[in-house]
Amino acid sequence: MPSITQELTKKKLVHPPAFLPENVMYETIMGSYAFGVSTDHSDRDIYGFCIPPKEDVFPHLAGEIQGFGKQRKRFDQFQKHHVMDGNAAGGKGLIYDLSIYSIVRYFELCMENNPNVIDSLFTPHDCVLHVTAVGNLVRDHRTKFLHKGCWPKFKGYAYSQLHKMRSKQPIGKRKELREEFGFDVKFAYHTVRLLLECEQILMHRDIDLRRDREHLKAIRRGEVSQEENFLLASEKERDLEKLYHESKIPDGPDESQLKELLLNCLEQHYGNLDACIARVDANSIALKEITEIVDRVRNRI
Repeated sequence: MPSITQELTKKKLVHPPAFLPENVMYETIMGSYAFGVSTDHSDRDIYGFCIPPKEDVFPHLAGEIQGFGKQRKRFDQFQKHHVMDGNAAGGKGLIYDLSIYSIVRYFELCMENNPNVIDSLFTPHDCVLHVTAVGNLVRDHRTKFLHKGCWPKFKGYAYSQLHKMRSKQPIGKRKELREEFGFDVKFAYHTVRLLLECEQILMHRDIDLRRDREHLKAIRRGEVSQEENFLLASEKERDLEKLYHESKIPDGPDESQLKELLLNCLEQHYGNLDACIARVDANSIALKEITEIVDRVRNRI
């Protein structure tokens, strides 16, 4: 099944780099649809990742020396917003927001527990629009990206939404929300959603994006007051600080494990990588670490 990126490219509605349409590994619907709170008027936020040409990932294959001379611009991500496909949805039309990352950048953002990107790995199956064997491999190992670093990351995003709810001058649809409900219910909904998601990670090292959808729908309908949302956010912050210290999930990402997953993905796509990268076994890594420790001790004597 072709990806949305392929379809929009064929219709000449988007113009990504030439390699991209045929090399999308994963696409999923994000936003309100993924969280189970969408309406018929909701746009389609599409997140995903692709595998760029081998020389983008391993630039030395093209003769480039990192830090020396002119550096070739390499693919990082392709974004296009408000793409109107008038023929979609049986002629009713759909508006797409596309965010397709290089697999390397995607892994980095997931390792950082960036809320927008990590959520894209935990969307329900009915949200997945396009997936290859590589995409399935990453989804199968998605919980390995989760760690305690989610709390400062999610808290930062949540309180950014809270600040906007308190101070941002609304325009367009956001102005209509404030006029209807007395405050921006969408900012309130995102604040609560982020805090509840983080709670799931710290407790279970997993995310069910639709677990709290009835509560989130109530917020979007204006059935939860601004004061109640502020109170919930304050209580959740206190609870999550405690949970952060008590949680048994890893403190940070296992970089070596995720690097091996990334290399497995690249090998499935490119073929054997022996000519591209030197794989170092666990014994060699341990020996190198011991040698570095001995050298540091010698330097102190």
